[in-house]
Amino acid sequence: MATYFTSDSHFGHGGMLSPRMSRPRPFSSVEAMDEHIIAAWNNRIRRDDEVYHLGDFAYAASAAHCRSVFARLNGRKRLILGNHDKARTTDLAWYSQDERAEVVVEGRRFVLGHYAQRTWNGIHRGALHLYGHSHGSLPGCGRSLDVGVDTWDWRPVTVPEILERMEMDTARIGGPVAAAALAEAA
Repeated sequence: MATYFTSDSHFGHGGMLSPRMSRPRPFSSVEAMDEHIIAAWNNRIRRDDEVYHLGDFAYAASAAHCRSVFARLNGRKRLILGNHDKARTTDLAWYSQDERAEVVVEGRRFVLGHYAQRTWNGIHRGALHLYGHSHGSLPGCGRSLDVGVDTWDWRPVTVPEILERMEMDTARIGGPVAAAALAEAA
C-alpha cells in the first residue's frame, strides 16, 4: 500500500477553464478536464493505496456526477475539507473526513489542511505542511507545499516527490545550506 496526496480537483467546475482565472486549466471542456484528472489518478493509484484529498473535490457539479467520478477513482480516499466541499462531496463514501489532520507517512509527520499556513503544530520538530486552495499561486517555502493538481501535472503525489520539491524550494529560498539541513532531517 502506498500513500498519496492531492487537492483541488474541482471535478465538474467549468470556471476552472475560464480566462478569468489567474491560471486557467488547459482543457477543451469540463469533460476533458475530469477525464484527464481521473486517468492521471488511476494511472498511479491502486485499489489498496491511500489518498488524502486536501479539499475542493468538486464544484458546480451535480451529486450524481460527484458519485460517478468518486466511484471511478481507485484507492481508499480520505478528505480534508475545502471551502467548496458541500453535501455533494461530503455525502460520498470517504474513508474519513476532517477539517485538518496530522499523519505519519514513511516516517515523516505531515500536517494536512486545505489552506496554507505560516506555522503549524510540530513545525519546530520537523513536521511538514501540505495544503491546496491556492492552485499553484502560492509557492512552497521549504517545509510547506501545495499538493494541488494544478502544480503536479493533474495527479496525486508521493512522499518522495514532495520531499524532492521541498528540497528544491528550500535551495531556491535559503540556498544550499538550508537545502542540506532539510535533506539531513529526512
